[in-house]
Amino acid sequence: MSIVDSRQFIKSVKLNPEHFFLIHYSCQNLNDENEGLSPRITSIAINHYATGQSVSYSTHSIAEELRIPRDEVLQRFDEVEIELLTQFYRFIRDRRDKYWVHWNMRNLTFGFEHLEHRYRALGGTDACVIAVERRLNLNDLIADRYGADYAKHPKMLTLMEQNGGRHRDFLDGKEEVAAFENKEFMRMHNSTLSKIGFFSSAMRKLVSGKLNTASRGFGVALDRLFESRAVKAVGLLSMLVSFLVALWQLGLWLSGE
Repeated sequence: MSIVDSRQFIKSVKLNPEHFFLIHYSCQNLNDENEGLSPRITSIAINHYATGQSVSYSTHSIAEELRIPRDEVLQRFDEVEIELLTQFYRFIRDRRDKYWVHWNMRNLTFGFEHLEHRYRALGGTDACVIAVERRLNLNDLIADRYGADYAKHPKMLTLMEQNGGRHRDFLDGKEEVAAFENKEFMRMHNSTLSKIGFFSSAMRKLVSGKLNTASRGFGVALDRLFESRAVKAVGLLSMLVSFLVALWQLGLWLSGE
């Protein structure tokens, strides 16, 4: 089943939360300033929505597994990156039928296609392609629910600040570039983990109707009202009263009154 809007998304998550994974990654530089033609992948984080458990793949941990000293990582990055992506694709191989929630991972510049391209560029031949209909952009889903002006630009950071504050490990694009140049790979990985943790939290709040946004539209307020516990309780009480009235009327009819 394809999910086309936020209402259907919320319904699907409530029915089958185990079918949803969140994903995010960090890379070398999204500008045209890399030694190659496309930015290297430095870390990938995945969160299983139902259990809250995360798995991740990072430059520093892979380098340690391959026994590559920190000072040699940049010179031997091909070895590190191909192993990182190999482990990633091994994880998703049997989970391609799940839904993958992301933040603006749209294209070859930054997205699933970028991951696939880097894998093939390094010699990988068996990348597991996640069908486009299984990829769900959290940014688009929130905008569909609360309107395009739900947060000021940059939306990710602004939304984070509206829902608990900026995480201490969060790095913006320029800070990630600087961290890569300084070989601060663990710092980049921690930033990726902080973002995937925030996406999971934002998704839970979206599903429960508790996400704080800048939207003030009447339609948004109405949606929140009809999803509140109070309204649900009133609805349940109304059903109970209607049932009791029906029983009373049935009793009158049977007694001939």
